[in-house]
Amino acid sequence: MTGRSQWKRDCIECPLLECEGLRPLDNGQLKFMQGFKQGEFTIDKGTQSLVQGSISPHVYTLLAGVLFRYRILEDGRRQIVNFVFPGDLIGLQGAMDDPLLHGCEALTNATLCVFSRDRIVELFAEQPQLGYDLTWLAAKEESALEEHLVSVGRRTAQERLVCLAIFLIERGIATGLVKKSSLEISITQSQISDTLGLSLVHTNRTLQALRKKGLVNWSLTRISIPDMAVACDFAQYEGNAGGIRPYI
Repeated sequence: MTGRSQWKRDCIECPLLECEGLRPLDNGQLKFMQGFKQGEFTIDKGTQSLVQGSISPHVYTLLAGVLFRYRILEDGRRQIVNFVFPGDLIGLQGAMDDPLLHGCEALTNATLCVFSRDRIVELFAEQPQLGYDLTWLAAKEESALEEHLVSVGRRTAQERLVCLAIFLIERGIATGLVKKSSLEISITQSQISDTLGLSLVHTNRTLQALRKKGLVNWSLTRISIPDMAVACDFAQYEGNAGGIRPYI
């Protein structure tokens, strides 16, 4: 992990406590996490926060910003496999001393909370509810990957892009990043292409077609969906069931 180290902020001042879409920790959990965390890092947009093939000694919780997780083939082709929002864990897939099969890049400036992966067993032993929450987050990640696999394998280009927009908007709403029905975020057409398995030309044409249909408005700096129900029906996407997410 490369970035700028910060002070070890008190957990009672954690910015995630103010996020309505996340379940706050109780006093006992906050006290435990204060001793469990190692510190915080800030990273700039475009920073490779995790490097594919490396063995990371840490696991992270994203406190602010948005990242994306990706795989790169030997010939340089990249597949973006998921997007990471505040409250999500980073590096959990490498928590068993195996080299990471993925990398992680900051889509925006971001702040991360740092934990030693050697102490993950301690978390399960001393805070079983937090251990369950960690397992829940891993299961939720798997569900998101299943939805992405369905999109790449079975949905049309327009349906794929609408699904991605819905997913990003839903995560933005849950983590307080959506303002006035829009998610202000810069995702390039190249990054969209790497997520959906489309060429740049096809991505551009698909964005234009969806804009004309009034389904998705996706510019260089923001994403908005005029009618979420219509978009979900078009993409055959059930949407997020909602509810409060835990975090570590």
